[in-house]
Parts: sequence; structure tokens; C-alpha cells
Amino acid sequence: MIGFVRFIAAAALTVVGATGALAQAKEWKEVRIGTEGAYPPYNNLNAKKELEGFEIDYANMICEKMKVKCTWVVQDWDGIIPALLANKYDIIIAGMNATDERKKQVDFTSVYSKTPIWMVGPKTTASADISPAALKGKAIGAQGSTIHANFLEKFYKDSNARLYPTQEEVNLDLINGRLDYAVADALALADFLKGQGKDCCKKIAEVPRDNAIHGPGVGGAVRKSDTALKAMWDKAIAESMADGSHKAIEDKWFKFNAS
Repeated sequence: MIGFVRFIAAAALTVVGATGALAQAKEWKEVRIGTEGAYPPYNNLNAKKELEGFEIDYANMICEKMKVKCTWVVQDWDGIIPALLANKYDIIIAGMNATDERKKQVDFTSVYSKTPIWMVGPKTTASADISPAALKGKAIGAQGSTIHANFLEKFYKDSNARLYPTQEEVNLDLINGRLDYAVADALALADFLKGQGKDCCKKIAEVPRDNAIHGPGVGGAVRKSDTALKAMWDKAIAESMADGSHKAIEDKWFKFNAS
């Protein structure tokens, strides 16, 4: 009987020890960051196939504040959340708005950017009236699986919404006359209008934000189980807002305040 009691006690201690080990928060020393690499000025692969942009500089600075080693993983936008959930990387930093729909799958850090949304079109043909009635039958382009695609699907049901794998493909079809309008973040479109689109296209109007679709702004997406990682990023983001380091990087890449 005494042996049986000792066995039960030992087993209980083993269970408690195992449970305690499982409950202990992971100590983050290395963080893998997933990004698209195709959405300037947020993130982009340059001619040398090197990542650059606001989010690249900003996240690298946040990693320094957290004193962790960070590595980057490039992932197509369509599969960017599934790849996070499959443990391909630990956080998404890719111009992703923290919408209620996405929060069903992932948690978000504090917002570090909030941009206006623009609709652009050809200088010679686009109308300033972007109401759904005025754009009935018009071809409007957006990147698929984005808040902009959801916006078109909700409000422009009578238009010809065309969705593309990347923003670059949207821009190219606009230049080549296959689209009447395009919608995206102002920062991405401002970059386009200064470059490839400067001769063909112009800003038509700012699109009103719809809270249910657009969310509060851009944040980093993490797995719901990684609460310690989220807390680390939230703390570092707050520090960057307070000490001016966020603004310094923002001023380098943006032409207007996006925080």
C-alpha cells in the first residue's frame, strides 16, 4: 500500500512538472518574419532580389529593440496566413490590415500604419464620380484576398471587379488600358503614380474607409497561441512611437503620415 501511494505521488509530481513545462512561455531569441516582397513602399524585392521598404527597415529596428535575431521569408500573398499557421514563419509583416475576418484566424500586434485608400484611373477617361452607380459596368482592379477586393465585392456589385495575385499586375493592366480604375492603399498607389503610372494615370478620389472591411490599420499577424511574441512586438512598437524611431523610418519611405 505504501509503495502504491509513493507511485501515485511520484506520478502526480511528474504530471505537475510536465504541465509546468508546457505552461512556461516560450523564450523568443529568433523570429522568422513573413512578407510578400511585392507591395512597395511597404515591402518589395529590388533589382538585386533584396527586400527593401518601410516594413523591412521598421521590423529590423523592432527586432533590435527586442534583442532578437530576425530572418525574413518571402511568401505569395494568397497563402500568407496559411503559411503562418503552418509554422513557416512566426509573424506576418506585410501591409496587412487587422480586420475582424482575419482575427478569426490570427491575432494582431498594435497598429503601426494606417493609410488612406485611393481609387486611381486614366487621366483622360476616369470620372471624379466614383459612386457605385457611376461605375456600373466599369472594370475596377484590386489585389485579391485584400481589404480592397472585399470593398469592391461589397459596394461595387454592378461593376466588373477584377482581382489579381499582385498589385503590380493591377498596375500593369491599368497602364495597358485593360482597367478603368484601380483601388489600393494610397502609399502603394502614390509610389505607382510617381513611377510607372506617371504618364497614364492619376488619383481620382480617396475612398471612404469602412470599419467592418478595412479595420483599424496595419499590424503584424501572429498565431493566437503566441501571446508572448505579440506582447514583445506591442512593447517595441510603443517604444518606437515614443522615441521617434518609427517616424524617422516613416519619413524615409512615406510622403505623408501613415501612423
